[in-house]
Formats: sequence, structure tokens, C-alpha cells
Amino acid sequence: MTIVKNFFLCVLVISILSLNTGCATLPNVSKKIDEAPAAQKPRQIVSSKGLLSPQKSKAIMDRLKRSVAPTDILERHTVVVESVTESPLTKGNRVTLLNDGQATYAAMFKALQNAKDHINLESYIIEDDETGRKFADLLLEKQAEGVQVNIIYDSMGSLKTPETFFKRLRDGGIQVVEFNPINPLKVREEWGLTHRDHRKILIADGKVAIIGGINISGVYSSNPFRRKQSEKTPIHWRDTDIQIEGPAVAEFQKLFMDTWLKQKGAKLSERNYFPDLKEKGNALVRVVGSTPGETNRIPFIVYVSAIAFAEHSINMTNSYFIPDDQIVKALTDAAERGVDVKIILPGITDSQLALYAQRHYYSRLLKSGVKLYEHSTSLLHAKTAVVDKVWSTVGSTNMDNLSLLSNDEVNAVILSHEFADEMEKMFVRDLADSRQIQWDEWEKRPLLPMIREWFVNLFSHWL
Repeated sequence: MTIVKNFFLCVLVISILSLNTGCATLPNVSKKIDEAPAAQKPRQIVSSKGLLSPQKSKAIMDRLKRSVAPTDILERHTVVVESVTESPLTKGNRVTLLNDGQATYAAMFKALQNAKDHINLESYIIEDDETGRKFADLLLEKQAEGVQVNIIYDSMGSLKTPETFFKRLRDGGIQVVEFNPINPLKVREEWGLTHRDHRKILIADGKVAIIGGINISGVYSSNPFRRKQSEKTPIHWRDTDIQIEGPAVAEFQKLFMDTWLKQKGAKLSERNYFPDLKEKGNALVRVVGSTPGETNRIPFIVYVSAIAFAEHSINMTNSYFIPDDQIVKALTDAAERGVDVKIILPGITDSQLALYAQRHYYSRLLKSGVKLYEHSTSLLHAKTAVVDKVWSTVGSTNMDNLSLLSNDEVNAVILSHEFADEMEKMFVRDLADSRQIQWDEWEKRPLLPMIREWFVNLFSHWL
């Protein structure tokens, strides 16, 4: 009986989602690449003092090119990306890799404690657990000190969090916006279930931004080694964030303010949201945000183009891997032209259906030469990639239709050989905790899992 009820519930949800997604499609990236003028030169780079001259911009890119083997990721790919986004490439950023929840929360608490003017927090999930309450206590403390705190949380992602949690924040003077309320009675404009805010952004004083895949939840705080002592201990979630200081922070601030405005949040208190930003490091950073609409799926275009122009290596981790045909083709084409393509995917999941759908793609990828691994000690939730040891991205974008088509997402693209090297060391550590999927074993598996994965993938548009 339970199975029957779940089946009909699933059909109902899919029917509702169908009404919301309509005929949304992803942009044709090959067409975008063809349309980007081959002779177009990359745009000028933005520094803390404004736009650099073409000569200085070229000198910076030439220096970066000399740090790695020749690659089109720094040539044609840059032109393609600049043909679809106005987001500038900024210089002078310090990017710190935060390779798990504990490191990220430590950095977030430090940024919050040091804030003097304002704090902007945007998160898909804010849970009313020990971690969520620690954040709430500190945010209320900062608000009481005179630091203006503004929060955007997603209505669907934070569905389990009681209204009393957010009421306590509002009562303390914090301005809170519920993104696209699920309750139709709260809707400010058009009601839609599938348009979710999947971003995770923390900005302190307009000078420090922390972004990535980590929500405000206790699942990221657990220790990966304690589960071996007790199976009752929650599984550790393995995720990645970055902290950025420098001119790129203003681009995250623009995204936050834009979402606040679109969601008709209360008028923001007068604060110094865009302070003068000093250069803090050597990394070039481009902020890539997306909202629903065929022309706004920038992270998707950036991902497909980066894979298409890779010449040496692609090291990718992704937590919900249900890619569209353009991504699969780009990956298989890359492997077939000799690029070393490695992808780490979850072997432990919070969504069995997503895992079945993910495995549906293994045969095609493995036959082309893509090397696949399943993380086996934690629940992998990171969304990262490194291409040709110089192009890196960290953000909230999954390789599934919800992220690529329907959600607000944000990624940072970092051009730096030194940062890419850090990312690759983290990737190697994840490989040590992963099991490689071998084609000769995979093709001999029983028929039932194959049928199950094929069937579940029929519904991949909603997973």
C-alpha cells in the first residue's frame, strides 16, 4: 500500500512540476561557439582601480599562458564566455580553498565576527539544527551590535525549518526574504515550484565572499571518521567552498542585491554595500550567475565550452550527475581526442533515484575513455572542475536539469595555475576515497540494474 501511495505521490509531483517547467530548453552551445567571432580579442580585465588598458590586460593573460602548457581554455573559451556574459574577469583576488564543511564554517564564523557594516547571506537550506542555531545566534548578536544582516533563504530547500526560526531572526531586526514561497498565499508575483534559489553566498562588509555547495546544516559538520565507530552517526557530507577577497566580491554583491530586488524584499538599510576594494592576491576571477531562461544559463554554457576546449586534462566532481546530451557529447569527445577525463561522482547518496539516473550514463562515458569513480567514504556534494591545470570552477551548479534549467545558481571561475594545483591535490585526495568503475566489470553487471537505471532516467528531467 505504501508503495502504491508513493507511486501516485510521485506522479502527482511530476505532473505539478511539468506545469512549471513547460518547454524550457538549454541553449545550443555549439551554436554559441560558432557565433563567437574567432577574431575577437578577450575583453579588458578589471582591477580594483577600474578597467585595465588592452596592453596591461594582454600582459596578464600572456603571463598566465606561460605558466602552463598551451591550451585553448585561455584563448577561444574566454572569447565564447565573454560573448554570453557581461560579468568581467577581475584581477587581484585572493582565493582560499575550503575543502570541507568544518573549514568553511570556521571561515564563515570568522568573517561574520569581523563584520563591521553589513552581512548578506543567501542559502538554499538553512536548518533549525545545532549548526543553524549557532549561525542564528551569531547573526542576531551582530545585528544587535549594529551590523545590518540581510538573509535570503529558499522556501523549498528550507521546507523543514519552522517559521519560528525565521521569526526569531526578524524579531531581532534581521531582514529576511523567503525565495519563491511554496505557500501560494505568500506569493508576491507568479507562483512557481521549480524556480529555486540554489545559491550559497555569504558576503561580509562587501569585502569577503564565501561561496560553493555548502548549505547551513549539521550534515557538513560531522567528522568523516566517526561513522566507523557508530552507524547511527549521520553520514559525513564532502563538499567544497572558496573564500574570495578582492574586486570579484562586488560581482557577488550585485547578484545578491538583484535577487533581493526581484523577490521584492524590504528596502535595504543604507550601508556601504560596494566599498572600495583593494587587491588581495594574484588570481583572476569571473563570477558566473544564472537565472531561468534560455539566454541566462551561463554556468551551463561555461561548463560545456570549457570541456569542449580542454586540451590536456579535466578533473571534475559533481554531486547530482544527470547530464544533458551536450555535456555527455563534450565529455566523450574530449576523451576520444586524448584529454585525460576523470570524474568523481557519489557512491553514497541522499537520492537513490538520482544515483540510478547517474549510472545510466556510465556505459557511454566509459566506452569513450572517460575515467569514472564513485566516492565511497562520504556523501559527495561538491561541484568543482579543473581543466588543463589553470581553469578551475567552484559553485552551486549540479549537472542535472534542475540546476541547469530551473534554479538560480552561481559559480566562480578562477584562472590561476597555483589555485588549480591546490584543487588537483584535493581531487587526488578524493580519488583515494573513491572506487574506479571499470568497463570490463560494468558491462557484465546483471540486467535488472540496467533496466532500473534506464527506467529512472526516463524521468531525469525532474530529478
